[in-house]
Amino acid sequence: MKILYAIQGTGNGHVSRAREILPHLLPYGTIDVLISGTHAEVDVGHPVLYRYPGMGFKFGKSGGISFPETFKSLRPVQFIRDLYALPIKQYDLIINDFEPVSAYAAKKAGMRLQALSHQAAFLSPNSPRPPQRNGFAEWLFRNYAPSTHQTAFHFKSYDQFIHPPVIRNEVRQLQVSEQDHIAVYLPAFEAKRLIPHFLTCHQLKWHLFSKHDAVARWEKNVWIRPINNEAFLSSLASSAGLLTGAGFESPAEALFLGKQLMVIPMTNQYEQQCNAAALALLGVPVVQNINNRFSDALQHWLRHKNDIHLHFPDATQTLLHQIISSTN
Repeated sequence: MKILYAIQGTGNGHVSRAREILPHLLPYGTIDVLISGTHAEVDVGHPVLYRYPGMGFKFGKSGGISFPETFKSLRPVQFIRDLYALPIKQYDLIINDFEPVSAYAAKKAGMRLQALSHQAAFLSPNSPRPPQRNGFAEWLFRNYAPSTHQTAFHFKSYDQFIHPPVIRNEVRQLQVSEQDHIAVYLPAFEAKRLIPHFLTCHQLKWHLFSKHDAVARWEKNVWIRPINNEAFLSSLASSAGLLTGAGFESPAEALFLGKQLMVIPMTNQYEQQCNAAALALLGVPVVQNINNRFSDALQHWLRHKNDIHLHFPDATQTLLHQIISSTN
């Protein structure tokens, strides 16, 4: 069997999930990997045959999407060329993690396309949404990477095709402890926006992993560090908690490890607002923006620990077997 595994490359979460899924796919045939988007800092761990600019968002430094940079980066003519150039008909199975080039190439060719993503969970009306729904974003969920079949991941199984998160094996094998620091991963914020608030919480150290800083340094109780997967996982495993955005993989990993969790959803990023709504239902504190009350919110979070226990079983091999079996 010849399989195309197409991955959205505008964030680390998609690529991290692919690193876990790819070894389970290899016994089933020849795997070609396609990545569109260029913002992931994690290596997929497999040769990449196709790389496309795709269509994605550019993130700013103040907690949200930079729409001027996003529109500047769009290449609609190149996107159309790429989907027509992709030899989609040579594949027996197309697995798609919210990747638009292969999705539209398959749709044009009238082929089956298997979505395997967190975003597919929002095709179900049962997945939590924020109080204020965004009609355009809901349209994007359905049309950004259209699929014929869906296997989705979310914090809970809100529908029959929604499954628990894929937790990386390297996370499952971590030795968990609780030391006197908080791990921080907020890639949409500059360090200077965050540090003043962390300085007020001097009872703990803060390990701030920043995509905007290339050199590690200390500012009193704040350790600013460049993003590095191994260093982040080590910090997370030994942390007293995680402060992060309302993406999917990082909060899921923190919950799996039993860590205290607080999330800040990106502004103008509806998917993160949906994730935040789901996390809030689980009891996770959600802060919508960083303002002059953020320091108080941090102190309250540090004083009042959550008691959230979620079990995310390792079902990756079983799910992939079901997908492969359904195509034969």
